[in-house]
Amino acid sequence: MNIKTKLTLSIAMLVSMIVLLVIISVINLETLTATEPDSPYAASGLERALWWIYIAGGICIAISVVLLLKLPGSINKPIGELKNGILEIANHHYDRRLHFEENEEFKEVAESFNRMAEKLTEYRASTLSDILSGKKYIEGIVNSITEPIIGLNNEKEILFINDEALNILNLKRENVIKQSAPELSLKNDLLRRLIRELVTPENKEEKKEPLKIYADNKESYFQAQYIPIRSIETGEKETKEIGTVILLKNITEFKELDSAKTTFISTISHELKTPISAILMSLQLLEDKRIGNLNKEQEELSESIKSNSERLLSIIGELLNMTQVETGKLQLMPKITKPIELIDYAIKANRIQAEKFNIQIEVEYPEKISKLFVDSEKIAWVITNLLSNAIRYSYENGQVIIGAREKDQKMEIYVKDFGKGIDPRYHQSIFDRYFRVPGTKVQGSGLGLSISKDFVEAHGGTLTVESAIGQGSCFIISFPIR
Repeated sequence: MNIKTKLTLSIAMLVSMIVLLVIISVINLETLTATEPDSPYAASGLERALWWIYIAGGICIAISVVLLLKLPGSINKPIGELKNGILEIANHHYDRRLHFEENEEFKEVAESFNRMAEKLTEYRASTLSDILSGKKYIEGIVNSITEPIIGLNNEKEILFINDEALNILNLKRENVIKQSAPELSLKNDLLRRLIRELVTPENKEEKKEPLKIYADNKESYFQAQYIPIRSIETGEKETKEIGTVILLKNITEFKELDSAKTTFISTISHELKTPISAILMSLQLLEDKRIGNLNKEQEELSESIKSNSERLLSIIGELLNMTQVETGKLQLMPKITKPIELIDYAIKANRIQAEKFNIQIEVEYPEKISKLFVDSEKIAWVITNLLSNAIRYSYENGQVIIGAREKDQKMEIYVKDFGKGIDPRYHQSIFDRYFRVPGTKVQGSGLGLSISKDFVEAHGGTLTVESAIGQGSCFIISFPIR
C-alpha cells in the first residue's frame, strides 16, 4: 500500500468516525428530549448518552493520534534507510541494498538504488584491476629511472622510492614505504641532509653544493632537486600541493669534466704566461734606443706584437678569474676603500688606450660620498674592464664619463660611453660567457662582462646596463650602503 492510499484511508476513516459520532449524539439527544423530557430517567439517559459520546470521541482521538504518529514514521523510516544507504555508498560500501516492499513509492527508489549499487560494484571491480595495473606500471617507470627519486606526501611520509635511491641510502623498501622520513633520517645522515631542505628551506638564490656520496665502491656527486606535486581534487578548481618529489641528479661526469677543464685552463694559463712575458721582455729590449733605432715597419711590427701579447695576457687573466669563479675558490679580501681610488686606478690602466683613440675621460665625483667595503683588486679590475670596453666601443675623438654617486641607499659606480649602443634584446645576454653582440667588430674573448658580473655579485652587488641603439651605453655597479 502506497503512502497516498494510506493517507486517503486515514483521513476518510477519521472523517467517518467524526460524522458517526455526531449522528449518534444527535440521535440520542433527540430521542431523550422527544419522548420524556421531564422524566427523572431522562437525566440518567442523557448522562449515558454523553458518556457514549465521550467514549466515541476518545476512540476517534486515539485513532487520530495513532494515524498521525504512524503516518510520518512510514515516511521517515524509508527516508532514513535511504540516507544511510547513500552514506555507505559514499564510503565505498557498495554491497549495501535497500528493500521497501510495503511502500510502492520507496520500492521504486530502492530498486533504482540497488541498480546503482550493483553498477558501482561492477565498476569498482573493473576499475580496481585497472588501478592496480596502473600502479604497477608507474612503479615500473619509477624503478626504471636511473637517478635516485623519492616521493613524499605533505606529512613527510615516503610514498614511493626507486631502487637507485634505496641503494645510495642503504635502505630496504619494506622499511621505508609509508614511514615518516624525518624519523628515518634520525639514523641516516644522507636522508637527513635531503629532508633538511624540506623542513628548513634555504635561500633559493644561493647555489647549493652538490652531495658527495660514496656508493658502489666509488665517489659520486648528486644535485638535489625538490619538485612539488600539485593536483586538482574532484570538484575543486584550484590546484593544491599534495607532496614533494626529491630527485637526485647524478652530476659525477660533469664534475669530473669540470675539474679536468679547470685543471687544463689553469695549467695552460700558467704555461702561456711565461713565454708571453719573455716575448714582451724581448720586445722591450728591441725597443731600447741603446741597441738602435727601429724603422717604421719595425715599429709597426713591434706595436702589433706588443698589442697581441698584452691581449693574450688579458685573456689568460680572464680565464684564471673564470676558473676561480667556477670552482667556488674565489677569495675576497675586502677592506674599506674610497670609490675615487678605484676610478683612478681604472683611468691610469686605460690612459694609453684612451690616448690612442683620442678619447676624453670625464670624471663625475661628488664632494661627499660613502666608502666601500670591497675587495679593491677585484672591483678595480671590473671598473677597468668596463672603462676599457667603453673606450673601444666609442667613436674616435669621443667622450667617456666615469663616476660615482649615492642613490636609493646604494653606492653606484658607472661608466658611460656615447657609442652606437646595445640593442635591448641583448641586455641580459651580454653577461653570458663567450657572448658577443652580433655585428660587433671589436675583438674580445666574451668573458670580461661575465666575470665582472660574478665579481660584483660575490660582493652582494649588481651589474646592470642601460643602453639603446644610437644613444651609447651606461654600465652601473651597485652596492648596498652598509
